[in-house]
Amino acid sequence: MCAKASMEEFEALLNESFEMDTPDEGSVVKGKVIAIEAGQAIIDVGYKMEGRVDLKEFANPGEAPEISVGDEVEVYLDRVENARGEASISRDKARREEAWDKLEKAYADDARVEGAIFGRVKGGFTVDLGGAVAFLPGSQVDVRPVRDAGPLMGMKQPFQILKMDRRRGNIVVSRRAILEESRAEQRAEVIGKLTEGDAVDGVVKNITEYGAFVDLGGVDGLLHVTDMAWRRVNHPNEILAIGETVKVQVIKINKETHRISLGMKQLQDDPWNAVEGKYPLNSVHTGRVTNITDYGAFVELEPGVEGLVHVSEMSWTKKNVHPGKIVSTSQEVEVMVLEIDTAKRRVSLGLKQTMRNPWEVFAETHPVGTEVEGEVKNITEFGLFIGLENDIDGMVHLSDLTWEGRGEDVIGDYRKGDMVKAIVTEVDVEKERISLSVKALDNSFSGAVEGVKRGSIITVEVTAIEDGGIEVEYEGAKSFIRRSDLSRDRAEQRPERFGVGDKVDVRVTNVDPKSRRLGLSIKAREIAEEKEAVEQYGSSDAGASLGDILGAALKGDDN
Repeated sequence: MCAKASMEEFEALLNESFEMDTPDEGSVVKGKVIAIEAGQAIIDVGYKMEGRVDLKEFANPGEAPEISVGDEVEVYLDRVENARGEASISRDKARREEAWDKLEKAYADDARVEGAIFGRVKGGFTVDLGGAVAFLPGSQVDVRPVRDAGPLMGMKQPFQILKMDRRRGNIVVSRRAILEESRAEQRAEVIGKLTEGDAVDGVVKNITEYGAFVDLGGVDGLLHVTDMAWRRVNHPNEILAIGETVKVQVIKINKETHRISLGMKQLQDDPWNAVEGKYPLNSVHTGRVTNITDYGAFVELEPGVEGLVHVSEMSWTKKNVHPGKIVSTSQEVEVMVLEIDTAKRRVSLGLKQTMRNPWEVFAETHPVGTEVEGEVKNITEFGLFIGLENDIDGMVHLSDLTWEGRGEDVIGDYRKGDMVKAIVTEVDVEKERISLSVKALDNSFSGAVEGVKRGSIITVEVTAIEDGGIEVEYEGAKSFIRRSDLSRDRAEQRPERFGVGDKVDVRVTNVDPKSRRLGLSIKAREIAEEKEAVEQYGSSDAGASLGDILGAALKGDDN
């Protein structure tokens, strides 16, 4: 019985000894370095078991291994015995298991962890977190894109764990989150020292189309292109360069977003304060065209002061032309100040006002009656437009094309480009209108009737007999005598009593050069002769009969 008991106790002690000295596979155990040879460390892990570990597993990325004989280290026991009869152990796996424990706690506490970037992979980098390998996406390296990550490789620095899965062995970290946090603290500190209106020095860090970012010592402010200078700035790189130190004024600070608006022109005198004194109304100045739009051109009178020449004020004659065909960018032009609105910072300018109104000039140099010659520019249903000097046009109405027939019948004889002579009949400067007449060139009527005036007695020749009267001609000028004007005696108002070729004395009742017509009447001549005879030879009051008077008058004529 005793022997049996002693045997059981020995077996229990033996098992206990095995359990105490033989560690479990898949666990981290302590061992002692007993030798270093052939780039490996030989480690005694107890129970007469030894294993080998490459020296590089004892080194941090980019550093030399720090291990020597006698050091105690923790290693991961993969298998108790491998093919060589040794324990299969790993320092990397031991560090990884140890690291995962620490990382899980840090992740739970939302704490920072220390690591070093040691490799580049697709989409980012690998980071050693004390044995555990994590993935650092490229977008999480810095607050701004990093072109060269070389200086960051192998450098120990803090990271924030964004996501981790121990079962899959995945860890995602961020360096950017750490930078943003410290940047926010730094911004808050710097912003706390700034006040709106302060003038501070800053360094231009970045330039865009709409402005520049200026570093004020840990915090960036936006200097918008419109706040760089009083004058028009097309692109910030016209006056700024990256790395340049500039003096700016703090215009606005947004405490919630920590955004800072800066200005440079605010530190200079506003040129608009002196505009009204320097540019009185109707004064003429030389300026430079800075911008051209569909509705006009902007002209810089001085840096910071621009005025608009509206398209309607650009030319006396070019009404429907794009401003770009009249002026060009950077061209120097003379302009007149038409209006100033200091409150709205607007100056209205005129380009055409610096030149004389061409219609005024034409009226002075071409009074009514002047003969002109020009090219047919346009043909419309109501007349011709003739090009004259200084790019102005004159119009010949249908009624002014010919004396004979209708204007509608002869306008078809004209073509664009034809050179046409005409007489100036009217110049309306205000309405910018010049009236011309082609038919006025024919002054034969004026020559024919020269000396003829209302009341004159002339001899005409009958050229045609009509029901309504007779057509007569005087020195080439034709007229028509109506039936009622053929005689004072109604019985004698018969056209048929005349024959073509008859010579007839008539009285002139009207001379109309415009219509080239003479108003003629036989009846008026007879009445005038009767009145003259009465005045010369007696009157009805004296008792003499009309027949006696006319008889005496005729007898006197015979004598």
